Amino acid sequence: MTKPDSECCTPFLKALADKTRWRIVRELLSSSRRHLLAAALGLAVLLAGAGALRAGNLYVPNYDFASPDIGTNAPYAAPVLASWEESSQPDWYDPTEFDDTPWTDLAGTFYNVPFPGEYIDNCDGVQAAFLFAIPQLAIYQDLGATFNAGKAYTLTVGLIGGGGGMAEGSTLQLSLYYRDASNNMITVAETTVTNTADNFPTNTHLVDFQVQVPGVTASDAWAGRNIGIQLLATPDFDDPAQWGGYWDAGNVVLVETTALNLASPAKTGGPMQLTVQSEPGVVCQILATGNLTQPVSNWTSLATLTNLTGSLPFVDSTAGAGPRFYTAQQLP
Repeated sequence: MTKPDSECCTPFLKALADKTRWRIVRELLSSSRRHLLAAALGLAVLLAGAGALRAGNLYVPNYDFASPDIGTNAPYAAPVLASWEESSQPDWYDPTEFDDTPWTDLAGTFYNVPFPGEYIDNCDGVQAAFLFAIPQLAIYQDLGATFNAGKAYTLTVGLIGGGGGMAEGSTLQLSLYYRDASNNMITVAETTVTNTADNFPTNTHLVDFQVQVPGVTASDAWAGRNIGIQLLATPDFDDPAQWGGYWDAGNVVLVETTALNLASPAKTGGPMQLTVQSEPGVVCQILATGNLTQPVSNWTSLATLTNLTGSLPFVDSTAGAGPRFYTAQQLP
């Protein structure tokens, strides 16, 4: 890799051209970038979702950070991202205190340089994203897909931490959100990723981390709302020693599945009838209790079923008088 020509580079890359900053950017480029539902039927029935399996991927524009194409020439990185947006500069950020680095230059795209010991071996495509470990710095996007009742969602993002001398313990938050009537981002589910040697033993392999939203119900505030994805740097704001370095990100995948749930409860003078709904092939256990104060671990197991088609009738011939509550749990 050659040092960029200071006459042709952006201010961000110019700032990186001094010995210390360029060493950081070189490392950046060479790290081989990385609910229970209740129903009243004379007796109370608890219909709970507990997990889901396969289904279809939802479209995430620029999931692999392939756009824009930044080319294959040094410096192999640029503060640009298509489809994704960057968080607004906070009031406290003064570029003059950060080597005159504009806020907008703290996140962008890099080329997965195929150098020995530097190439990310599981990068989906030839580019990935970088995000400096600075408080309140985020990249995000609002999708066309919506949170649908009866569905569950899993976001997977490949990450590499520790770049550029990032402090042990620095954190990043992955989240799925929706926007309220005032256009505010409201988090639905989140996962915090911590930079440790155990989490990131190498800088040449993206490690997958997930955010999961269990079965969405019609009463959830996010039901029918557009899905948003966010990657947010969350180093301790009050401890600048946790600031600095960068995260690498790639392979963003969002999967929608049919949440495991019990539907259509019916009792017309005979046994209780339910329908197990899930992704096809899910193995689950049907549990019941007459006392909701009991932990689920003390509920009675009625049956273990394989839902081959995604919709499976279940009849509880053991139900007697009085309320009874049911739930379904997915098994390995």
